[in-house]
Order: sequence, then structure tokens, then C-alpha cells
Amino acid sequence: MAAQLRPPRVASDAIEFADPAADHAALLPELEAAAAQVLRSGRFILDREVAAFEAELAAACGVAHAIGVSSGTDALLVLLMAAGVGPGDEVVTSPFSFFATAEVIARVGARPVFADIEPDSMNLDPHAAAARIGPSTKAVITVHLFGRAARIAPLEAACTTAGIPLFGDAAQAIGAAGDDGRPVGMLGNAAALSFFPTKNLGGFGDGGAILTDDHALAMQLRQLRIHGAAERHRHLVVGGNFRLDELQAALLRIKLRHLPDWTAARRRVASLYQRGLAGTPLHLPPADPGAVWNQYVVRVPGDRRAGLAAHLRADGIATEIYYPAPLSRQPCFDADRHRAGELPIAEQACRQALALPIRPSLSASQLERLTESVNRFYAGPG
Repeated sequence: MAAQLRPPRVASDAIEFADPAADHAALLPELEAAAAQVLRSGRFILDREVAAFEAELAAACGVAHAIGVSSGTDALLVLLMAAGVGPGDEVVTSPFSFFATAEVIARVGARPVFADIEPDSMNLDPHAAAARIGPSTKAVITVHLFGRAARIAPLEAACTTAGIPLFGDAAQAIGAAGDDGRPVGMLGNAAALSFFPTKNLGGFGDGGAILTDDHALAMQLRQLRIHGAAERHRHLVVGGNFRLDELQAALLRIKLRHLPDWTAARRRVASLYQRGLAGTPLHLPPADPGAVWNQYVVRVPGDRRAGLAAHLRADGIATEIYYPAPLSRQPCFDADRHRAGELPIAEQACRQALALPIRPSLSASQLERLTESVNRFYAGPG
């Protein structure tokens, strides 16, 4: 019997993957007032709003220091600069992440060394990463992927033994905590955040921050973000222009107050996904009370990812693929040097991973429609 055709969804009925306008709607008066105040002040770079945001962010994230910078990418970059990573050095990291994680390693002239990931969390496997530490390793970057804190205990010990820093790419994981209850800013020496608009704490353009309990490192980072200057026109080291501007800080201060409620909403959505999709063949992400669910990523077995994505698209439901190829296979990293099959778990994740919408403004009816659509796909032929 031929499959029954469904009428196409109208645009207003679509379930968007991200919808910042809907997330901001209730905050518009506060956001507009904060922006107007900055415009009237005439102070736009590293002033009172940035200082206040840094203090509030550090308190919210349970660390001593938060250093605002120009983007999540620059947060990682300035951490490597602070660690003195350069040509001839190696940095161990994950092959299953956004490009910036490995890009910053190449930008300082070092070589990314990739270790495989865990099959359940899809975070960097700490034992595999520890095994890749060698005489040329100058740092390790683990990734707290999709809002889930990575397991780091074996890796933390290996880094301490090797005398090298362990940094966290927590761009997707503000507010997340590890198995031992430590917030991501305390997992390792420091963690980088991103305020890209679709992050859990998204800005209105680019922005980022670094979280750390290390006072000396915090002072070093603050110097590096203003061209390495200890004082005006006196540059002790070569740094860069990595500053967070006042307007972004003022707007982020407003949103930071609502972050706990948004995190709770994301956790509710993730819990409903876990129940609503439990009867399907999908490999669901493991439960994790410390996760903040920047993305809800399932693994679609049996080469059916494209079919499921197309089915959902026909139902007006957007999805994304994070990530379609391991970083080790990117041409800019001399992909020919990395043979297929050397990172089997990451490569399989790239073939299977599919991200479903998860945002605070996702309604109960939208979520019900989404899970019903997935279940209908698996109830059909094939």
C-alpha cells in the first residue's frame, strides 16, 4: 500500500531548530533599556558593564575569575597563548567538535593530535587522550560537548604528571557540572565559554569568556586580551585584541539572570525526549543531572539518518548534523595523514549523530508533535 502523503506544513507551524527571537520576546523591554544605557554612557570598551558581568558570571559559574573576551574561539586561542603553545608543540584534543577547537591549535603554529571519543557521551575519551600525551605535548583541550561535562579524572592526572595544562572547551556547557559536582570552570586549569547567539547564554553577536580559579592565569589573560599591555603604551608580551565590548556585556547581564530557568527548561525537554523516544531504535544520550543540554543529539543506527531527517523536514521539523566529519579528516589538517578507521568511534558518530530541537521556548505541543513524528517514522515500513 502506498504511503499516505501528508500536506506540507505552513511556515508558521514549523518547529525551528533555534529561535532566538522567541527566546528574547519576554526580555525585550529590559534588553532595550540596557542597550540604551550603554549608548548614553559613551563608554563602549572594557568598562563598568564588562566588570559587572565578569563578577556576576564568575559567581554564577562557581569560579573565582571570569574574563570576558571577543568570542569563544578567541577564548581558546588566548588560553593557548598564555600556555606558551607554539610551533613544534602538540595539543591533544577531540576530533568530534566544532572546527574552532582544533583551529586555534593550528593558529598558534602547533599540531592538533586527535584521540577518540566515548561512544555514549561522545566526549573525548580521557584514557585515549592520556595515551596520546607525548614529549611534544604542551597542552590538552577536552570538550564539554552538547552541554555535558566531560569525564576528566584520568586525563587530569596525566596532565599533572606531564606538567601541562588541561583546558576545557565549554562553549556549549555553561552551568554544566561533572560527576564529582565540580562546575566546568573547575575541571582542569580553565574553561572557555562562547556567547554565540544559539548558545545557552547567547549574545547579540560574538562574545566569549574564560573561567578559572587560577589568579595568576587570570591576570595573564586580562593582559593578553589588550595587546599584552600592562599599562597604556607599555606592552610586556604580544597579545591581541580579544576584548568583550560593553554593549554585549550589558545585554548578557540581563540574560544571565534567566539562565537557571532556561537550563531547567532544557532539562525538562531532554527528560521528555528520553521518555518519548525510549521505544525507538535511536541511541539516546545518557541521563546526566549535570548536563545543560545545549544540544540534544541522538545516534541513528542502520544508515537511516538521512531518511529520518527528511521525514522530520516534511513534517516541518528542523534538525542539524553535529558533526558530519571528524576534525582529523579536514583538509587543512593534512587529512591524508589520518587514515580512515583510526578514530572509529568518532567516525561512526559522524555518520549517525542527529540533533533535535531543544530550546527553552519549545512548547509542550511542539515537543509532542516532534516525538510523535519520530515514532511514526519507525512505525512505518523500512
